[in-house]
Amino acid sequence: MTGSRVVALGHYQPARVLTNEDLSAMVDTTDEWIRSRVGIRTRHIAGPDEPVDELAFQAAGKALAGAGLTPDDIDLILVATSTAIDRSPNMAARVAAKLGMGAGPAVMDLNVVCSGFTHALATADHAIRAGSATRALVIGADKMTEITDWSDRTTCVLTGDGAGAAVVEAAEEPGIGPVLWGSVPEMGNAVRIEGTPPVFAQEGQSVYRWTTSQLPPLARKVCEKAGVLPEELAAVVLHQANLRIIEPLAAKIGAVNAVVARDVVDSGNTSAASIPMALSKLVQRGEIPTGAPVLLFGFGGNLSYAGQVIRCP
Repeated sequence: MTGSRVVALGHYQPARVLTNEDLSAMVDTTDEWIRSRVGIRTRHIAGPDEPVDELAFQAAGKALAGAGLTPDDIDLILVATSTAIDRSPNMAARVAAKLGMGAGPAVMDLNVVCSGFTHALATADHAIRAGSATRALVIGADKMTEITDWSDRTTCVLTGDGAGAAVVEAAEEPGIGPVLWGSVPEMGNAVRIEGTPPVFAQEGQSVYRWTTSQLPPLARKVCEKAGVLPEELAAVVLHQANLRIIEPLAAKIGAVNAVVARDVVDSGNTSAASIPMALSKLVQRGEIPTGAPVLLFGFGGNLSYAGQVIRCP
C-alpha cells in the first residue's frame, strides 16, 4: 500500500440549541453584537449525560455505518480533544469500549486543541503508510461549553459542543496529502485552557492578526505539497473559529472555485470537532464531488496549525 484515504465521515451534535437571544439573557450581549463580531447565530450544548466520549462515540458510529464496517474492522482509534477532564481511561479507549470492540485496537488521544483533528488525520495516515495500522477511526470531539466562563461575553458567545469522525484505510492511490504542521510556541498563551477547574480564555486580537496574516501562505504551501493549485480546490474546510477569521483567510488562500465551510454560524467554535463536523455536513449535503480535492486546515491553541489536502470520499 502506498497511502491512505478517507472512506466515510460522520458527525454528532447535542439536541439542545443555545441562540444569541438566549445568551443575551445570560450576559451583556445582543444578537447583533455577536453576529457582527464572530458571525455565530446558534451553538449546540451537551448535557451532563453527554461527556466527550459519548459525543465521539456517536460520531464514530455514523462514520462506521457510512463505511459499511463493523467496529472490529478498526485497529487504530485516535481522538483529538482538549476537553477530556479525566486522564484515564482516555477518550479513545472509552470509545472502543462503547463500540464493543474486542479486537484490541491501539487507542490514543491527541491534545492539539483546535488543530487536533488534522494532526490526528496525519498521524493515522503515517501509521497506515508505515504498516502499523490498516484502518483507523479518527475523531475530533470537544465539549467546549464545560470549560466556558459564561460571565465572559468575549468567549461565551463562541463555544459549542460536538464531534466529527472519519474512517481512514490503506489505499493504493493516496487520498490524503502530505501534512504541513507546526506552531508558534512564544505565542502559545494566546489561547488557553487552564486552571482547576479548567477555563477557556484567549487573546482575541492577537489570534485574529496571526490567523489572517500568517496562515494564508502556510495554507497555500499545503496545496503545493499536495500538487494542487488553490483554484483547483473543490472545498476549503478551515477550523470553525470565527466567521470573521474564516472568510478573509479563505479569500487570501486563493481558492476561488471552492465551497467554503461556514458551519461556525450554526455550531459555534467546537475546537477539534469543527473540521470533521463541517466536512461531514458538506459531504452529506452533496456539496463536494467524490474524489475532489479538499483543503483541511486547523489552527488555534498553542498557536499550532496542521493542514492537508484530501480527496473527498
